[in-house]
Amino acid sequence: MSEPRETELKLDVEASDLARLREHPLLAGDWTETELTSVYYDTPDSRLREAGYTLRVRRDGDRHLQTVKARGSAAAGLFDRPEWETAVSGPHPDPAAFAGTPLADLLGGAEDLAPLYTSSVTRFLRRLADTGPAGSRIEVALDRGRLVTPDDRVSPVSEIELELTGGAPAALFDLARALAADVPLRLGVLSKFERGDALVRDRLGRAAKAEPVPLEPGMSASAAFRAVAYACLRQMRLNETVLLGGRDVEALHQLRVSLRRLRSAFSLFGAVIEDRRMPGIKAELKRLSEPFGHARNLDVYLGKTLPRERERRPDEGGLLILERHLETEREAAHAVVRGVLESREWRDFLLDLVAWIETGPWLGPDNPNAALRDGPARAFATEELERRRRQVKKRGRHLADLDPEERHRVRIAAKKLRYGAEFFAALYAGKGAGEGTGKGIGKGSARKAAKRHAAFVEALADLQDHLGDLNDIATAHTLAQDLARGAPAGAVFAAGLTTADTEARTRHLLAEAAKAHEALVDVRPFWR
Repeated sequence: MSEPRETELKLDVEASDLARLREHPLLAGDWTETELTSVYYDTPDSRLREAGYTLRVRRDGDRHLQTVKARGSAAAGLFDRPEWETAVSGPHPDPAAFAGTPLADLLGGAEDLAPLYTSSVTRFLRRLADTGPAGSRIEVALDRGRLVTPDDRVSPVSEIELELTGGAPAALFDLARALAADVPLRLGVLSKFERGDALVRDRLGRAAKAEPVPLEPGMSASAAFRAVAYACLRQMRLNETVLLGGRDVEALHQLRVSLRRLRSAFSLFGAVIEDRRMPGIKAELKRLSEPFGHARNLDVYLGKTLPRERERRPDEGGLLILERHLETEREAAHAVVRGVLESREWRDFLLDLVAWIETGPWLGPDNPNAALRDGPARAFATEELERRRRQVKKRGRHLADLDPEERHRVRIAAKKLRYGAEFFAALYAGKGAGEGTGKGIGKGSARKAAKRHAAFVEALADLQDHLGDLNDIATAHTLAQDLARGAPAGAVFAAGLTTADTEARTRHLLAEAAKAHEALVDVRPFWR
């Protein structure tokens, strides 16, 4: 028996724009207004969250509905997940309704459950029929309200949800594009549970690092690409939200990490996803995100390079002049970053990107690599990781003797290998026991697999760190050259001193990078 599922495109919108959406020509008609109060539950040891499930009891008018949801493939805005919903007699969880859901085995009863937070939302609901491809049916929900924890922490909710109730997913994106042409919409990546969970754990609105990608045994290469791409976009949107609220050095860094990971995913899965639109997508992503690099370079220089130089030369007055000059430049660079993130061009690109991931030509029968696309993800990952490792091994030979451009190529190759190792990690958890079946993975085997994976990634990270330090030196040199045009004389002189001092570390870093490369070559790959 197949699991009941929902396919839903979630979009964040300013609360002031919700009324405009209700009056949009494509949504004109009768709306049903409902007050929804939902209480989300978990055990004190977060058993549900750790297992990937949510439990809520919602009051909808005179009814109470108990809903269990699994953490499915949370795309950037697109949610596709198993769901079990049952009418219950009151506002508290009913253990009898756990029957037929994963919670029956996970919890048994409801004795340990306690409320995490309450969601109070005014929902306007509209059902559209015969829209988009194949006369698809879409349920449109406009939600405005707030989440409140037992200790009175609050997070506002303002979003539009487009749920496909029949037809093709492309219809969701067609409608979203049409609405976004008139009202600013951003991909939503947090379910109400995830938003509430972050609120409870005091993580809402903070810079977000990459999360493990939930790949599963038996998954196809195309499904693996989607999961990886969605994980990258999720990290990007979480950090974008932080940056839209103000300058945040770590959020910008993590946003750039997410985009580098996404570009690496395009490269790693190149044979699977290549179609007529792919070159344009990559070029547009590079063009739009280019200003992020300049702002990040200034963050690194002001946050790492300059403090080190101040320690070396505490009496050099020009360093203060240099700092003040670069702070002004940094403010301007971050303003450009914010301008990009606030632009309709950026929002539309991301919506089009998710639409391509979900419905693009690469998924059609004309893909010449359809067999590879539809084949097992693990076989694809093994071949790709092996190929990338050979590339790093070959390019890094005699690393200490390479020129900066050649070292940069080694750094890029190592970065793609590291991201690939992180993306595909779950496919090799407990390798050997129940291989390819998803069954019978013992704890000992899982620990051994995790240890091998950690050792490989650690060796790779060590190489990347040394190559990254060398890249910072090259960046500092470029900044110093740029300062020669229009900067105060004291700043230019101080930048020259800083460049000379940082370049003095080059020989040592090259030797350390060469050792790290040798160590990486000696580590047994975790996928073998």
